[in-house]
This record gives sequence, C-alpha cells and structure tokens, in this order.
Amino acid sequence: MTSSEPSPHILIVDDHRDIRDGLVRYLEKNGFRTTAARDATEMDKCLHGGRFDLVILDVMMPGEDGLSIARRLSSAGGPPILMLSALAEETDRIVGLEVGADDYLPKPFSPRELLARVKAILRRTGRTTSLAGSLSGRRLAFSGWTLNTDTRQLTRDEDGKQISLSSTEFRLLIVFLERPRFVLSRDQLMDLTEGRAPDVFDRAVDNQISRLRRKIEPDPGHPTIITTIRAGGYSLACDVAILP
Repeated sequence: MTSSEPSPHILIVDDHRDIRDGLVRYLEKNGFRTTAARDATEMDKCLHGGRFDLVILDVMMPGEDGLSIARRLSSAGGPPILMLSALAEETDRIVGLEVGADDYLPKPFSPRELLARVKAILRRTGRTTSLAGSLSGRRLAFSGWTLNTDTRQLTRDEDGKQISLSSTEFRLLIVFLERPRFVLSRDQLMDLTEGRAPDVFDRAVDNQISRLRRKIEPDPGHPTIITTIRAGGYSLACDVAILP
C-alpha cells in the first residue's frame, strides 16, 4: 500500500447528534475517515458527492426509516450497511438483515464491539485496506507505549524510556497495530510482511515475536500485549489509538 491510499470512509446516518458525534470521534481515533448525516436526505447528498466503504445506519429515524433506506441502498448496489437499532428482538434483527443490512447491532452497544463489526464487514466485502498509509507520520498509543511511525521510536509512557526497533520488529509491530484483537496465523504474518521485512523468511516468526516481546512486554515469559492463541497464532490483546 502506498502512502496516498486512503483509509476506509464510513458514512454515519443517525438522527441523534450525540450518537453521530460520538461515532465520528471514536472511528476517526481508530484511523477511519467519517462523514455524518442526520437523515435520509442528508445521506443521499453525501452518497451523491462521494464514495463510501460502509454505512452505519440507524433504524428509527424521522422521515424515511432505516429499513427503507437499507432496502433502497441494497437494491441499488450501494455500500455495505451496519444497522443500529434500539429494537433488539430476534425478529427485528432478521428483518434488518433481510432488507439488505450486512450486520445488525442493538443499542446500547459497546464501541469496541461496533469497531470489531465494522472491521469484519470491511474484510468480508473486500473493502478493507491496511491503515499503514494513513498511519505514516502518526503516533500510535497502545498498552502503555507510544510508537512514532516516522522515526520508528518506541517510547514507554511510564518513564519515557525509548526503545529502538529493527526493521523486522517495526514491520511486525505495525502489522499487529493495524489489526488489534485479530488473530493472525504465522502464515498471515509472513504474508503481511512480505517484501517489507524479508528476513522474516530467514528466521522463524516465533523468534521474531519473542524478540519483540522482550522489548514491549512487562513479563516476556507471560505476555499480555502480544498473546499466543492456541492453534491460531498471535493477537495484539489491547486497543490502539492514533494520537493527534
């Protein structure tokens, strides 16, 4: 991915301003571009003026409701839809999915669960992109550490201690930071670092992970940041924030 390739663009459609603003802040903090609309009319103007990778759509809105909008967007081959609703019964979820939503999340919801569902939809629909380009020149905060992606300098928040990373360690760490809480197999880690850190192929991925753990884990023998998933691979077991 080149640095000019944009991060996914999400259109948020909800008549409650607090929800719209909260989703904008949370999704942008996690590396996405966002646009917000309060009803179907504003949504149509946004869709006419730009391309979106996902629509987060409230069901109960004045004017045209979310179910009608989802049916219309789906029949027109529009972007995938994550539907939000205070209606949490099974029949409500089934109706939402039947009219064209890709997923259905009842209110109130956890922002972390919403983020996981957003990423899952983007993966399934082939619209996800690596955030590496959008993270270029940014600072990433995770589990008591801050990484400057320009200088490759890793700083421990507690005492300001700076850690230098090799090219391989930096690339592996970026792969995890782009995909927090996702399980990555050894093969996936090798594929995702191909062409960027070729020495991964000369040594076992496990050894590279061990080296990285020795630099970032409070207790490398009992890792809590990059965890081992039995029969699965590895996962970054924390959230990641993009700092201003």
